Amino acid sequence: MASSLSPAAQADYIEKGYLFPLDVLSAAEVAAARADLDRTEAMLGGKLDGRNNQKPNLLFPWVDQLIRHPKILDAVEGVIGPDILCWGCQFFIKRARDPGFVSWHQDGTYWGLSSADVVTAWVALTPANPTSGGMRMVAGTHKAPVAHTDTYAADNLLSRGQEIAVKVNEDEAIDIVLEPGQMSLHHVLIFHGSPPNKADYPRIGCAIRYVPAHVHSLAGGTGSATLVRGSDTTGHWQHERAPASDMHPDAVRHHAEVLDRQLKVLYQGAEAGKGKLAPQTAM
Repeated sequence: MASSLSPAAQADYIEKGYLFPLDVLSAAEVAAARADLDRTEAMLGGKLDGRNNQKPNLLFPWVDQLIRHPKILDAVEGVIGPDILCWGCQFFIKRARDPGFVSWHQDGTYWGLSSADVVTAWVALTPANPTSGGMRMVAGTHKAPVAHTDTYAADNLLSRGQEIAVKVNEDEAIDIVLEPGQMSLHHVLIFHGSPPNKADYPRIGCAIRYVPAHVHSLAGGTGSATLVRGSDTTGHWQHERAPASDMHPDAVRHHAEVLDRQLKVLYQGAEAGKGKLAPQTAM
């Protein structure tokens, strides 16, 4: 399929490292996703967190459908091309008045991938804005990786509390403001972070990490990803399986195998015992 992004939008993404807002879900689809999320959290005892929130598309069919949504993929295709794999998926939920924050960081620091040709689609299910703890980004900072330090700071939602070691000019940052059903796209190396949620409603979004087929894991062997559009004949990836039903026993086993392999890469070099169960960086 042809991308939904215009040449001007594609050029804007290349220059700035992000693009927003993009309309992808209808009001009915947002309501259905919220209901599915509420049902899933109730099933899990009140929260979708820990390992269940890493690649939940392998555990819940409704999340598998979300990562394959045509409007999301139409935009992603304009950034990374027609052969698309979902390498990761995670919900980021800041409850009302949540003190959790995210320090300035680049997503790809610990991912162990061969290329920075990776894009995150951040799909809003509730309003994301400065009050509710929405993301902030600094345009043009995606050109190269920079050093990070691991702080393990309290209330930092990142897996290691990692933050950029150089000074970030916050006066140059822009707020990524999204309404429910809209999404942003951002490059794996863009400087970004987010403040606490000071609103009386939750800030809920789903971050979906997409890679083109030519990207591969540097950890040796084949990585795991879900082919969502086009084809993949590279041999770089073991293709993950969609679940037959919520928490189906076969899906639970498959998810555990996939996640254990990925965690070994993402926590290389982390201090023993300090890593939170969040192998992907949060926003």
